[in-house]
Amino acid sequence: MLLTKSDLHSALKKYFGFNQFKGLQEDVVESVLSKNHTFVIMPTGGGKSLCYQLPALMQEGTAIVVSPLIALMKNQVDAIRGISNEEGVAHVLNSSLNKTEVKRVKEDIVNGVTKLLYVAPESLTKEENVEFLRSVKISFMAIDEAHCISEWGHDFRPEYRNLRHIIARIGESIPIIGLTATATPKVQEDIIKNLGISNAKTFKASFNRPNLYYEVRPKTKNVDADIIRFIKQNEGKSGIVYCLSRKRVEELAQVLQVNGIKAVPYHAGLDAKSRSSYQDKFLMEDVDVVVATIAFGMGIDKPDVRFVIHHDIPKSIESYYQETGRAGRDGGEGHCLAYYAYKDIEKLEKFMSGKPVAEQEIGHALLQEVVAFAETSISRRKFILHYFGEEFDNETGEGGDMDDNVRHPKKKHEAKEDAVVLLETIEKTNEKYKSKDLVNVIVGKENALINSHKTNEQPFFGKGKDKDNKYWMALLRQILVAGYLRKDIETYGVIKLSDPGRSFIKKPSSFMMTEDHIFEGEQEDGTIITAAKSGGAVADELLMGMLKDLRKKNAKKLEVPPFVIFQDPSLEDMALKYPINLSELANVHGVGEGKAKKYGKDFVELISRYVEENDIVRPDDLVVKSTGINSANKLYIIQNIDRKLPLDDIASSKGMSMDEFVKEMEAIVYSGTKLNINYWIDDILDEDQQEEIHDYFMESESDNIDNAIEEFDGDYDDEELRLYRIKFISEVAN
Repeated sequence: MLLTKSDLHSALKKYFGFNQFKGLQEDVVESVLSKNHTFVIMPTGGGKSLCYQLPALMQEGTAIVVSPLIALMKNQVDAIRGISNEEGVAHVLNSSLNKTEVKRVKEDIVNGVTKLLYVAPESLTKEENVEFLRSVKISFMAIDEAHCISEWGHDFRPEYRNLRHIIARIGESIPIIGLTATATPKVQEDIIKNLGISNAKTFKASFNRPNLYYEVRPKTKNVDADIIRFIKQNEGKSGIVYCLSRKRVEELAQVLQVNGIKAVPYHAGLDAKSRSSYQDKFLMEDVDVVVATIAFGMGIDKPDVRFVIHHDIPKSIESYYQETGRAGRDGGEGHCLAYYAYKDIEKLEKFMSGKPVAEQEIGHALLQEVVAFAETSISRRKFILHYFGEEFDNETGEGGDMDDNVRHPKKKHEAKEDAVVLLETIEKTNEKYKSKDLVNVIVGKENALINSHKTNEQPFFGKGKDKDNKYWMALLRQILVAGYLRKDIETYGVIKLSDPGRSFIKKPSSFMMTEDHIFEGEQEDGTIITAAKSGGAVADELLMGMLKDLRKKNAKKLEVPPFVIFQDPSLEDMALKYPINLSELANVHGVGEGKAKKYGKDFVELISRYVEENDIVRPDDLVVKSTGINSANKLYIIQNIDRKLPLDDIASSKGMSMDEFVKEMEAIVYSGTKLNINYWIDDILDEDQQEEIHDYFMESESDNIDNAIEEFDGDYDDEELRLYRIKFISEVAN
């Protein structure tokens, strides 16, 4: 089929209405039309689907498109039907069709009407489908989302592994086109090998999206308020908020709705009708924000998504890149904001514990890259592109200043000597350690692996113990991105020297290291870092002091401990939100209506005066209204405690552990509602014990349970003290 450039351009104009191709599209289309095996790596928004749609429409026969998601297929079929007079030009063949529909699809293919047939890999394994496809003319096979083939891809699907054999059964000489939006060099190699297309023409577009701005913020307990503020600052713009769990999706969507944001939830647990209706509302701009699990967005072709927020950090850089890539596809602004807390990473690691060891190893390696991305202080763009095997120069590259680290640079210092220590340690240990163990060798921390190699007996062991693990880990990441080291993927991330790294050891030159971010969590020396240190939402210190004084004064007057009135987190929240009336105060963390009515009058008067005297512009959107999500739970608990039912029975009937149940009761009493659990307390503590604990809380400055355990020298366990504290707050405070 000899086609000229003008044939291609007129076909592009005829079918899609475009005057010119974008990026590599033209070369790819030519390759497919020339019957070559073709491999395309093109970032989300680069126009991947046109690479197989146009050649399918221009050729005889039917192109089979293998795609992992039904939503994506439906979307594309609708789009192709929209540009053709023939309804049958594109079809889906999957388990959702009835017999009549399947018959119609097959007739259209036999009659040469259907140019694109979208199938899930599972449908291709069915004998009857394979038999049918062998009997008709197939123009080529397109494997979309080809990274699903590789277990190193972020979205591995075992059924994708068999595609090569199925294709061979349909026809030996069918040209194959593999397409993916995210693939590290390792994944690219995997895809080509698994599809058996080692002679494929490969087209790789740049992974740089210069119009996207990358930002990472610490995830604090005020994360919802921060998200609401951000969305309200971008009023009327379309955005996606990603969460890891369905439960969180539902809760956050409700919180946004209650706070006047047009938002809908989207996850695999919703019925198909709701999903499709929410998707359409988003596309038609009846809603501004979709709160979703990662099930959303595959094939959603909305070019003007202006922000993508990650409420939870994703499991891999690929996922992050693909999800953020849904912003700014039209080349306009796209703000990518992620919230990071190391405890989210620990949660993800826990989820992996039941999986096969090899899969866990891969999962951990991918997660450590995410940690490195969040904590790094070098250009985030440079970091991402390095991950995908692409070099980026901040001075000359497009979009070089489009991230928080470049716009707000951290301090740098000369680290030439430390860089030499690090590189020499790798050399002297024969390049056999992963980053964590390597850092342990440098700071002199023994473990079974290090001892088994007798590394702990070497003179260089502990050579860098004057600095902590975090410092060396940060330096290691920066040396890696600078190209002096490489990670060996085959061995799950063992660190190897590169040629420039070996040269650096022989002839060291200056190496300016940027200080890393410190996020909430625990440091090596065991000190807890709060979000404030890393620049999160910091309460108004001056107001905080005044609120504490007022609490102390009122506590004296009422002869109760200060924490009975309001706990510290509640005061912090007041100093952040400036509530000036009781209904606003009721929405402050841990307050509720009962508490607000009982103790709030003096506090809102003080805040109101303070706001006026200091000309404070109150962030209206920060008085986050709560959804009352747990009100049904709350009512259930109160009623059953009134009936004096055993607490462990109430907990198990709601599917809660005792610890979770105690937390629910604490939330209820701390927000001002009485709970009479005397019947339970009398069972577990005698009169003298109760009196002893009562006196302790009455005289204590704080209601901290750890302090109480210490004071009683372990006479009472955590649960006993927490339960008594519930009785105490109920009786003394409410």
